[in-house]
Amino acid sequence: MRNTILLFAAIALTVLCWGVYGPTLQMGQFGMSTIDHVPAKFRPFVCVGLAYFLVGIIVPALWLYYKGEKGEWTVLGLIWSIAGGAMGALGALGIILAFTFGGKPVYVMPLVFGGAPVVNAFLTIYLADRIKDIGPWFLAGLIIVVLGAVLVMLAAPHGAPPKAVVEAADQNVQTAPEPVKPPAPTATASESAWIWILRVLSIALAIGSWGAYGPVLHKGQAAMSHSRLRPLICVGIAYFVIAVIVPYFFLGEMGEASTYRSVGTFWALLGGAFGAVGALGIILAFNSGGKPVFVMPLVFGGAPVINTLVAVSSTHQWSNVSPFFWAGLILVVVGAALVLVMAPRGDAPAARPATV
Repeated sequence: MRNTILLFAAIALTVLCWGVYGPTLQMGQFGMSTIDHVPAKFRPFVCVGLAYFLVGIIVPALWLYYKGEKGEWTVLGLIWSIAGGAMGALGALGIILAFTFGGKPVYVMPLVFGGAPVVNAFLTIYLADRIKDIGPWFLAGLIIVVLGAVLVMLAAPHGAPPKAVVEAADQNVQTAPEPVKPPAPTATASESAWIWILRVLSIALAIGSWGAYGPVLHKGQAAMSHSRLRPLICVGIAYFVIAVIVPYFFLGEMGEASTYRSVGTFWALLGGAFGAVGALGIILAFNSGGKPVFVMPLVFGGAPVINTLVAVSSTHQWSNVSPFFWAGLILVVVGAALVLVMAPRGDAPAARPATV
């Protein structure tokens, strides 16, 4: 009973944190930009990496040093856990790029959270050698999740960009007047089509990466005797390399129309912290007996609901929300629940022990 309570508490923690991740991060992107309506990409990504460095490396390392915990460091566990962290970091990059290419949290995040469970479920079942145990109701749940996410995107309310919210917050905390930002250049028809393609590819990158995140990280945790903090440290290391060191060189070589303004930096760091705490929630859920095949669909089913509520509230679009939008959200939740109930159960067959 205690493990069940901890399991669903950990899932709820991740749902909440990852639900507010997208809107918070985009506010950081606009807060750092020096061109009107053009979100920054490299500097907010660096802030995400720094947040993971604090939450995913410093804090758990201190806890391990002074308190310790069960589990052990293993080479296999390091490889799988760092690979899982790399998937998480690439997914975060996909989200940032999708926002950079004109995507909005109100539909980007539901699309990602709708598509990632499909990747997650099939990868988990493949790694456990349970492909033959997939039933029609399980597949129906996955289809419902995807259809719900697409409906959310198509019926998403449109209104003032988050930039207006960032500027309002900026005026409340800054005494000096804001420098006038140059307007964004107008895109031609061919450029608009290319931007649309890049936006779709960015969303696909986030879906694939975050879909693989849970199963890969679970393998790393299992290889470390179900340690909680050691895999989190590996995730933090992967984020630090991909989100801090790599963008540093891009900023030096390519530059960017952005700066580390206080408000934008705060929101980007906060978004990264939400992502890191959500990753800890995933690890705690696995440690409490949860399996990726149902933990991740529950997370990906609940997070878009929180994301949408935050995104709609921050842009004051409640009056523009259509019934189709709510219907899409309901489909996402119902589909995720169906995946949970109908997921293949049991351990991998003895012929292929899960020791890798």
